Amino acid sequence: MKGLMQDAPLMISSLLQIGADVYGGSEVVSVVAGEGVVRHTYREINQRAKQLAQALQSAGIGMTDRVATLAWNDHRHLEAYYGVSGMGAVVHTINPRLFPEQLIYIINHAEDRILLTDPMFLPLIEKIIDNCPKLEKIVALCKAENLPESALDIIAYEDFIGGFDGNYEWPEFDETAASSLCYTSGTTGNPKGALYTHRSTVLHALMAGTPAVTGTGANETLMPVVPMFHVNAWGQPYYAPLTGSKLVLPGPGLDGASLYNLIHAEGVTNTAGVPTIWLNLLKHTREVDGNLDSLNHVIIGGSAAPGAMIQEFQETYGTKVVHAWGMTEMSPLGSSGVLPPHVQKTASDDEKFNLQVKQGHRVWGVEMKIVDDDEVPQVHDGKARGHLVVRGPWITSGYYNNHDANEKAFTKDGWFYTGDIATIDPDNFLQLVDRSKDVIKSGGEWISSIDLENEAVGAAGVAEAAVIGVAHPKWDERPVLIIVPEDNDNPPSEDSIRDYLSTRIAKWWMPDMIVFKSEIPHGATGKILKTDLREEFKDALQNAG
Repeated sequence: MKGLMQDAPLMISSLLQIGADVYGGSEVVSVVAGEGVVRHTYREINQRAKQLAQALQSAGIGMTDRVATLAWNDHRHLEAYYGVSGMGAVVHTINPRLFPEQLIYIINHAEDRILLTDPMFLPLIEKIIDNCPKLEKIVALCKAENLPESALDIIAYEDFIGGFDGNYEWPEFDETAASSLCYTSGTTGNPKGALYTHRSTVLHALMAGTPAVTGTGANETLMPVVPMFHVNAWGQPYYAPLTGSKLVLPGPGLDGASLYNLIHAEGVTNTAGVPTIWLNLLKHTREVDGNLDSLNHVIIGGSAAPGAMIQEFQETYGTKVVHAWGMTEMSPLGSSGVLPPHVQKTASDDEKFNLQVKQGHRVWGVEMKIVDDDEVPQVHDGKARGHLVVRGPWITSGYYNNHDANEKAFTKDGWFYTGDIATIDPDNFLQLVDRSKDVIKSGGEWISSIDLENEAVGAAGVAEAAVIGVAHPKWDERPVLIIVPEDNDNPPSEDSIRDYLSTRIAKWWMPDMIVFKSEIPHGATGKILKTDLREEFKDALQNAG
């Protein structure tokens, strides 16, 4: 017997509509190149998103057609999030940090018809446009007076939507229709597309916009520093209007000083980004002897947050850290480090910290387990290691138009392989040991590059650290530690690093080589490019004894 409830489709447009109807006066603050700080309300953003929907329809865009964005975090990009998917098309967020060849590949693979781009990326588009034959129209996300000279046939966004009145009703259709498309960063091979649905996005927003998951509550000011081209800005642009939170979009200025000033100017209470961003913010805050008084929560994901970073936020500035984990293929959130109430009440400070350095507990909607090479489930005792696999309503069931990748991505019973090696404890707290391809096998034993990196970052004078496995004639692989000093002119000594590590890691984990570099290569999403480092240092231990 079925229940007697109405069956209304879950539409992404409903998230913005509730923001306009109930929280219509709440602000959306944008930092826009050439315009400065721009302010709108959710009511105005909803109206402008509807104008965009009308403009796209007038341009011949229909259901499931792909409309690409190449843009920073600002109000026009937010309008595209809702205007494109709300009218039934698919918004394809493109990472501008990808290589030109990768950009060409994903634009053609997605068969994008219209491109909405920040004006600063027009020179890049000029270089690749001849290789993107299906692109029909390019819209520059700016006012007409800020439209730069270009060889391209372009129209300013404000002119594109300006002829429409926004008198438009968001349509309803199948909630499982495709809504948005995001490609992985493609550190190996071509990027792979994750194709989200209206249903998956709404369910993810309902989950993520709760205090138990992200620390978000009423009367918050959210600032997604994680780019909107990177897996839906971790959901913040979708759950902000759902909760009525003020939304601050920082634009291209993601340096420590710009973010610090914006936090203070707008009273930001909750923000999200990758560790490299927060390293720069903390560095600037120290340099100006400043504070982060308004900032209640910082969400750290993308890669493991060093314990020293968590401690500095919490002990020096009183900002709670939410260590989270997820993937493009997971919309992205899979786990949250918000401590359960019984832990907050009964655990010691050391016990709480030991949980915080992990990647958090699974969130509602996500099931996870660890399996061995034969897909046999391993015990969740916090010690057993295995391949992390997941399933849930906002986790991909297959890559977009990529049969070869799909054949390797799932277990025989349909769980998605994350590519991570992990442990899970009895309370369902997840700890990533390593990426499957990054784990170091030395003399038959595993060494966690993540754990070793996190310890190294805690040493005096260390700004960033990376650990790779390098071929060794006796031990198969041995760890090499690459360090970026806080002060390149006065780096810490190798002996000081080894002395620091000696009391914190097993003796056989000690790196065979420590290298100092002014910078470490990062990929398009801010993650360390260990493939590049492994290539650079592949012969470093060739003559080791």
